[in-house]
Amino acid sequence: MPDLPILLVVVVVIALIFDFTNGAHDSANAIATIVSTKVLSPVVAVVMAGVLNLFGAFLGTSVAHTIGSGIVRPEMVAGSQGLVLAALLGAIFWNLLTWYLGLPSSSSHALIGGLIGAAIAFGGFDAPSYGSIATKVLVPLLLSPLAGFLSGYLLMVLLSWMVVRSSPKRVNYLFKKLQIVSSAFMATSHGLNDAQKTMGIITLALFTFHEIPEMTVPFWVKLSCALAMGLGTASGGWKIVKTMGHKIFKLEPIHGFAAETAAAAVICGASAMGAPISTTHTISTTVIGVGASKRLSAVRWGVAGKLVVAWVLTIPASALVAALCYWLLAATGLAV
Repeated sequence: MPDLPILLVVVVVIALIFDFTNGAHDSANAIATIVSTKVLSPVVAVVMAGVLNLFGAFLGTSVAHTIGSGIVRPEMVAGSQGLVLAALLGAIFWNLLTWYLGLPSSSSHALIGGLIGAAIAFGGFDAPSYGSIATKVLVPLLLSPLAGFLSGYLLMVLLSWMVVRSSPKRVNYLFKKLQIVSSAFMATSHGLNDAQKTMGIITLALFTFHEIPEMTVPFWVKLSCALAMGLGTASGGWKIVKTMGHKIFKLEPIHGFAAETAAAAVICGASAMGAPISTTHTISTTVIGVGASKRLSAVRWGVAGKLVVAWVLTIPASALVAALCYWLLAATGLAV
């Protein structure tokens, strides 16, 4: 095994810690609805989600390539040994802060914001790849919550029409079974999109340290990121589960099925296009869309408003923290 720089080893370890916190932070995306509707116990739900996150992480690399080479210009940051570390520190700080506050903000956009902030601190405002950021980040940032809301709303309207003549008891029985399938679909799509983001950041670190000649994800990176994401998801994230499952809209099995199915479809579509969208944004807005299909007053819009504030602040806040971290690393001689 070749000798690796100590700082690179530190970066990889911290990236995997971020991946673990991402899994724990976003576990609510896959299990909040199925736990709140009491279809599965919390323990069974998190184990299932953890295993399927692991499986989903191996289904593609398009998002990893976007993170590794589509946020910053690799040729401009090659040799910047502290950039990825600073980006991770900025993202982890925002993840932990919003986790403490119980806000389902975006781990994905925290990582993207961290990359942008650290890149600007290192190479100036020419270092980010603005065209790719616009098409792969900003456009999906705006469209994925809208797609989540509309798909959740329309799917719930369709399901309501289909079961209008059925008894509530029969509907609950049917969708308690179907929600296991939709939750599994959601967990797999989460692994497909989110685990790839850490794959991309580790691949970028290997490139900046000149350990790989091009931005191709090594197999060991895929495996380690998949395991870290799966273990993080299995650890749970109970404060955010409570917010997602109870505070936005009181869910029943049919609502959970609609929200999870709609969100997973949007996430899989974005993953196929290489767009690192926020799984948190998507499932949150599908829950809101499902609730709004019943009646607008069914949604606790005050809580939804707080989620929007967290979303808007994520990229600039994590970018600022990452830039400060890079300057601190540079001042101590740890960043080149």
